[in-house]
Amino acid sequence: MSTAAPTALVVAIDGPSGSGKSSVSKAVARALGLAYLDTGAMYRAATWWCREQGVPLDDAAAVAAVVRAMPLVMGVDPEAPGVHVDGTDVGAAIRRTEISSIVSAVATNLEVRAELGRLQRAAIDAERAGGFSHGRGIVAEGRDITTVVAPDADVRVLLTASEEARLARRALEVHGAADAAAVEATRDQVVRRDADDSAVVQFHVAADGVATVDSSALDFDETVRAVLDVVVQASGRVDLVGR
Repeated sequence: MSTAAPTALVVAIDGPSGSGKSSVSKAVARALGLAYLDTGAMYRAATWWCREQGVPLDDAAAVAAVVRAMPLVMGVDPEAPGVHVDGTDVGAAIRRTEISSIVSAVATNLEVRAELGRLQRAAIDAERAGGFSHGRGIVAEGRDITTVVAPDADVRVLLTASEEARLARRALEVHGAADAAAVEATRDQVVRRDADDSAVVQFHVAADGVATVDSSALDFDETVRAVLDVVVQASGRVDLVGR
Protein backbone atom coordinates (compact mmCIF):
# COMPACT_ATOMS: atom_id res chain seq x y z
CA MET A 1 0.00 0.00 0.00
CA SER A 2 1.49 3.34 -1.02
CA THR A 3 1.83 6.24 1.40
CA ALA A 4 1.03 9.74 0.17
CA ALA A 5 3.89 12.20 0.35
CA PRO A 6 3.54 14.85 3.10
CA THR A 7 2.01 18.09 1.94
CA ALA A 8 4.05 21.29 1.95
CA LEU A 9 4.58 22.73 5.41
CA VAL A 10 4.16 26.46 5.99
CA VAL A 11 5.65 27.87 9.20
CA ALA A 12 4.88 31.52 10.04
CA ILE A 13 7.04 33.26 12.64
CA ASP A 14 6.45 36.80 13.86
CA GLY A 15 8.14 38.85 16.54
CA PRO A 16 9.55 42.21 17.61
CA SER A 17 13.03 43.54 16.79
CA GLY A 18 15.83 41.65 18.47
CA SER A 19 13.72 38.60 19.26
CA GLY A 20 16.01 36.47 17.10
CA LYS A 21 13.35 35.60 14.55
CA SER A 22 15.61 35.89 11.49
CA SER A 23 18.46 33.70 12.73
CA VAL A 24 16.10 31.25 14.41
CA SER A 25 13.84 31.04 11.36
CA LYS A 26 16.81 30.31 9.10
CA ALA A 27 17.99 27.57 11.44
CA VAL A 28 14.51 26.03 11.59
CA ALA A 29 14.26 26.12 7.80
CA ARG A 30 17.67 24.42 7.47
CA ALA A 31 16.75 21.77 10.02
CA LEU A 32 13.53 20.91 8.19
CA GLY A 33 14.78 21.28 4.62
CA LEU A 34 12.43 24.16 3.92
CA ALA A 35 12.74 27.45 2.07
CA TYR A 36 13.12 30.66 4.08
CA LEU A 37 11.56 34.07 3.48
CA ASP A 38 12.75 37.17 5.34
CA THR A 39 9.86 39.59 4.87
CA GLY A 40 11.58 42.28 6.92
CA ALA A 41 14.33 42.34 4.30
CA MET A 42 11.66 43.13 1.71
CA TYR A 43 10.68 46.31 3.58
CA ARG A 44 14.34 47.22 3.96
CA ALA A 45 14.92 46.64 0.26
CA ALA A 46 11.92 48.83 -0.56
CA THR A 47 13.35 51.57 1.65
CA TRP A 48 16.74 51.31 -0.04
CA TRP A 49 15.09 51.45 -3.48
CA CYS A 50 13.04 54.53 -2.61
CA ARG A 51 16.23 56.30 -1.54
CA GLU A 52 17.95 55.26 -4.75
CA GLN A 53 15.02 56.62 -6.75
CA GLY A 54 14.99 59.88 -4.79
CA VAL A 55 11.43 59.40 -3.54
CA PRO A 56 10.54 61.25 -0.31
CA LEU A 57 9.41 58.68 2.22
CA ASP A 58 6.67 60.99 3.48
CA ASP A 59 5.01 60.92 0.05
CA ALA A 60 2.94 57.79 0.66
CA ALA A 61 1.49 57.56 -2.84
CA ALA A 62 4.85 57.98 -4.56
CA VAL A 63 6.48 55.42 -2.28
CA ALA A 64 3.73 52.91 -2.99
CA ALA A 65 4.05 53.46 -6.75
CA VAL A 66 7.82 52.93 -6.67
CA VAL A 67 7.50 49.79 -4.56
CA ARG A 68 4.90 48.32 -6.92
CA ALA A 69 7.41 48.65 -9.76
CA MET A 70 10.45 47.59 -7.72
CA PRO A 71 12.49 44.85 -9.49
CA LEU A 72 12.98 42.77 -6.34
CA VAL A 73 14.32 39.22 -6.25
CA MET A 74 14.28 37.45 -2.88
CA GLY A 75 16.45 34.39 -2.39
CA VAL A 76 14.83 31.68 -0.26
CA ASP A 77 17.80 29.40 0.41
CA PRO A 78 18.26 29.48 4.20
CA GLU A 79 22.00 28.97 3.71
CA ALA A 80 22.29 32.13 1.60
CA PRO A 81 19.05 34.12 1.32
CA GLY A 82 20.08 36.86 -1.05
CA VAL A 83 18.24 40.13 -1.69
CA HIS A 84 18.63 41.76 -5.11
CA VAL A 85 17.04 44.92 -6.48
CA ASP A 86 17.45 45.70 -10.17
CA GLY A 87 20.30 43.19 -10.29
CA THR A 88 22.16 44.76 -7.34
CA ASP A 89 22.94 42.67 -4.26
CA VAL A 90 21.62 44.85 -1.41
CA GLY A 91 21.94 42.27 1.36
CA ALA A 92 24.55 44.28 3.25
CA ALA A 93 23.31 47.76 2.37
CA ILE A 94 19.81 47.21 3.78
CA ARG A 95 21.23 46.31 7.21
CA ARG A 96 23.03 49.62 7.64
CA THR A 97 21.91 52.05 10.32
CA GLU A 98 20.75 54.62 7.80
CA ILE A 99 18.18 52.13 6.51
CA SER A 100 17.25 50.77 9.93
CA SER A 101 16.49 54.29 11.14
CA ILE A 102 13.97 55.04 8.38
CA VAL A 103 12.48 51.69 7.36
CA SER A 104 9.37 52.21 9.50
CA ALA A 105 8.34 55.07 7.22
CA VAL A 106 7.94 52.49 4.45
CA ALA A 107 6.76 49.60 6.64
CA THR A 108 3.84 51.65 7.97
CA ASN A 109 2.67 52.59 4.47
CA LEU A 110 -0.51 50.53 4.06
CA GLU A 111 -0.30 50.39 0.27
CA VAL A 112 3.26 49.12 0.52
CA ARG A 113 2.19 46.50 3.05
CA ALA A 114 -0.54 45.34 0.66
CA GLU A 115 1.90 45.05 -2.25
CA LEU A 116 4.65 43.29 -0.33
CA GLY A 117 2.06 41.06 1.33
CA ARG A 118 0.96 40.00 -2.15
CA LEU A 119 4.55 39.14 -3.07
CA GLN A 120 5.01 37.25 0.20
CA ARG A 121 1.91 35.14 -0.39
CA ALA A 122 3.14 34.42 -3.92
CA ALA A 123 6.49 33.23 -2.54
CA ILE A 124 4.73 30.96 -0.05
CA ASP A 125 2.47 29.54 -2.75
CA ALA A 126 5.50 28.92 -4.98
CA GLU A 127 7.07 26.76 -2.29
CA ARG A 128 3.83 24.89 -1.76
CA ALA A 129 3.89 24.05 -5.47
CA GLY A 130 7.58 23.23 -5.81
CA GLY A 131 10.12 26.04 -5.85
CA PHE A 132 13.43 25.92 -4.02
CA SER A 133 12.09 23.43 -1.45
CA HIS A 134 10.67 21.09 -4.13
CA GLY A 135 7.30 21.35 -2.46
CA ARG A 136 8.46 20.66 1.09
CA GLY A 137 7.41 24.13 2.25
CA ILE A 138 8.72 27.35 3.73
CA VAL A 139 9.44 29.26 6.92
CA ALA A 140 8.31 32.87 6.56
CA GLU A 141 9.15 35.40 9.24
CA GLY A 142 8.23 39.00 9.92
CA ARG A 143 5.64 41.00 11.84
CA ASP A 144 2.29 40.09 10.29
CA ILE A 145 2.85 36.64 8.80
CA THR A 146 0.79 34.79 11.42
CA THR A 147 -2.15 37.19 11.17
CA VAL A 148 -2.27 38.82 7.73
CA VAL A 149 0.03 37.15 5.19
CA ALA A 150 -0.42 33.49 6.13
CA PRO A 151 -3.12 33.14 8.81
CA ASP A 152 -3.74 29.64 7.39
CA ALA A 153 -0.14 28.50 7.96
CA ASP A 154 0.27 25.00 9.37
CA VAL A 155 2.31 26.41 12.25
CA ARG A 156 2.16 29.96 13.63
CA VAL A 157 4.65 31.18 16.21
CA LEU A 158 5.21 34.46 18.02
CA LEU A 159 8.89 34.58 18.98
CA THR A 160 9.43 37.14 21.68
CA ALA A 161 11.83 38.15 24.45
CA SER A 162 12.13 40.80 27.12
CA GLU A 163 13.13 44.30 26.01
CA GLU A 164 16.39 43.94 27.93
CA ALA A 165 17.29 40.72 26.11
CA ARG A 166 16.31 42.11 22.72
CA LEU A 167 18.35 45.27 23.18
CA ALA A 168 21.41 43.29 24.25
CA ARG A 169 21.15 40.94 21.26
CA ARG A 170 20.74 43.71 18.73
CA ALA A 171 23.62 45.70 20.29
CA LEU A 172 25.86 42.65 20.03
CA GLU A 173 24.81 42.14 16.42
CA VAL A 174 25.26 45.77 15.34
CA HIS A 175 28.09 46.98 17.58
CA GLY A 176 29.82 43.75 18.60
CA ALA A 177 29.23 44.50 22.29
CA ALA A 178 26.33 44.55 24.73
CA ASP A 179 27.62 47.09 27.24
CA ALA A 180 25.54 50.07 28.35
CA ALA A 181 26.80 52.37 25.59
CA ALA A 182 26.14 49.83 22.84
CA VAL A 183 22.68 49.05 24.17
CA GLU A 184 21.76 52.73 24.30
CA ALA A 185 23.07 53.28 20.76
CA THR A 186 20.79 50.47 19.59
CA ARG A 187 17.68 51.51 21.49
CA ASP A 188 16.18 53.56 18.66
CA GLN A 189 16.40 50.67 16.20
CA VAL A 190 14.55 48.36 18.57
CA VAL A 191 12.16 50.31 20.79
CA ARG A 192 11.25 53.20 18.52
CA ARG A 193 10.89 51.05 15.42
CA ASP A 194 8.67 48.58 17.24
CA ALA A 195 6.50 51.42 18.51
CA ASP A 196 6.16 52.84 14.99
CA ASP A 197 5.36 49.52 13.36
CA SER A 198 2.87 48.53 16.06
CA ALA A 199 0.62 51.31 14.76
CA VAL A 200 -0.23 49.14 11.76
CA VAL A 201 0.36 45.56 12.92
CA GLN A 202 0.25 43.70 16.24
CA PHE A 203 3.34 41.58 16.90
CA HIS A 204 3.77 41.82 20.67
CA VAL A 205 0.85 39.59 21.67
CA ALA A 206 0.00 36.28 20.03
CA ALA A 207 -3.27 36.09 18.13
CA ASP A 208 -5.64 33.18 18.71
CA GLY A 209 -4.05 29.93 17.61
CA VAL A 210 -0.52 31.34 17.60
CA ALA A 211 2.02 29.67 19.91
CA THR A 212 4.33 31.93 21.92
CA VAL A 213 8.01 31.11 22.41
CA ASP A 214 9.74 33.42 24.89
CA SER A 215 13.49 33.25 24.32
CA SER A 216 14.49 35.67 27.11
CA ALA A 217 16.20 32.94 29.14
CA LEU A 218 17.13 30.68 26.22
CA ASP A 219 20.31 30.55 24.18
CA PHE A 220 20.18 30.25 20.41
CA ASP A 221 20.18 26.45 20.19
CA GLU A 222 17.54 26.19 22.90
CA THR A 223 15.34 28.67 21.07
CA VAL A 224 15.64 26.77 17.79
CA ARG A 225 14.74 23.54 19.58
CA ALA A 226 11.75 25.19 21.26
CA VAL A 227 10.43 26.40 17.89
CA LEU A 228 11.04 22.99 16.29
CA ASP A 229 9.08 21.38 19.12
CA VAL A 230 6.17 23.74 18.40
CA VAL A 231 6.38 22.89 14.70
CA VAL A 232 6.13 19.17 15.35
CA GLN A 233 3.36 19.53 17.90
CA ALA A 234 1.26 22.03 15.93
CA SER A 235 1.63 20.32 12.56
CA GLY A 236 1.23 16.76 13.79
CA ARG A 237 4.03 15.84 11.43
CA VAL A 238 5.72 12.90 13.14
CA ASP A 239 7.97 12.58 10.08
CA LEU A 240 9.77 15.72 11.33
CA VAL A 241 10.81 14.15 14.64
CA GLY A 242 14.56 13.66 14.83
CA ARG A 243 15.39 15.93 11.91
